[in-house]
Amino acid sequence: MSSLINIFWLGIKELRSVGSDLVMIFFVAYSFTGAIYAQATGTSSEVNNASIAFTDEDGSALSGQLMDAFYPPRFQTPQAIAAADVETAMDEGRFMFVVVIPPRFEADLRAGRHPDVQLNIDATAMQQAAIGGGYIKNIIGDRISSFFRRSDASAQPAINLVIRRLFNPNGETSWFASVVAIINQITLLTIVLTGAAVIREREHGTLEHLLVMPLTAFEIAMAKVWANSLVILVATALSLYLIVMKALHVPFAGSISLWFLGVLLYLFFATALGLFLGTISRSMAQFALLIIFVNVMLQLLSGGSTPVESQPTWLQYMTFFLPSRHFVSFSQKIIYRGGGIDAVWRQFAMVGAIGLAFFVYSLALFRKSIAVTK
Repeated sequence: MSSLINIFWLGIKELRSVGSDLVMIFFVAYSFTGAIYAQATGTSSEVNNASIAFTDEDGSALSGQLMDAFYPPRFQTPQAIAAADVETAMDEGRFMFVVVIPPRFEADLRAGRHPDVQLNIDATAMQQAAIGGGYIKNIIGDRISSFFRRSDASAQPAINLVIRRLFNPNGETSWFASVVAIINQITLLTIVLTGAAVIREREHGTLEHLLVMPLTAFEIAMAKVWANSLVILVATALSLYLIVMKALHVPFAGSISLWFLGVLLYLFFATALGLFLGTISRSMAQFALLIIFVNVMLQLLSGGSTPVESQPTWLQYMTFFLPSRHFVSFSQKIIYRGGGIDAVWRQFAMVGAIGLAFFVYSLALFRKSIAVTK
């Protein structure tokens, strides 16, 4: 009982320490509000407001309809340019796409010939270029088909492909990016808060004060775990409700309480990782460098940025032992697919087991560090 009381009051001390650090409070607040909103809305996997121009060397009714088929918000209003100006316009970056319609385009189509339409793409914006090229191909193909259905008969396609998007019907990037941003911020901020608390106490000399008190390394470590986890948990709850669900209108298909149970399990691992990095770091600068390496690795291999299935097979086996991978996996199942405990218990078990093992190791290292200090 006395150990629990010690852990409680040490945790209160940690909360007061965080509360007195205005820079840290601002950092946490911005990371779970402005940073998440900017990441969700500032980048998009859809084509948006892309600049496009047409070189119409045919001047037919069909070529005019092709130009009229492109309009906001996917594309800017198409501009007509001369063939001699295409290369200069692309070099200057004035247009992302330039469509060149050859002479006798409509006449060749009516005669059964297959004329070429040239699409010039500025591929410096790779994602927009790749997706936009597919959009333009489909738009031109559909408009040509509808044009000839009103005049000359054309063969109907052998199949009618019906696309049904599950879990994100409109393909909104913000639905996915906002949740991934929260996951990344949970990982980063938990490590920063826990590790910085350890280093701050060592640099300010308060660790020596704790050592002369009847406290154990377990009590000191557990106090940091629950206090910093509480800060991140409250910030996550507010961010999920105010930013993700209200500001970005992202639906939450599954159980919110079940997801937060998974967050608690992941916070146990993240705080243990912060404790480990704070223990092995000799200064705040060294700690910051270690965070860059560890956090980037956890984010890139978690499956939030690139699906795990797209990674090399040997790397997939290695990421199986990363809790961040299982965190992203059960978050997607709960938030997007509405999965229950029967769908995520394996991920929960892996995160809990890895977190417990890493905490035991970090605690042993922390206890050894304290023994050396004594």
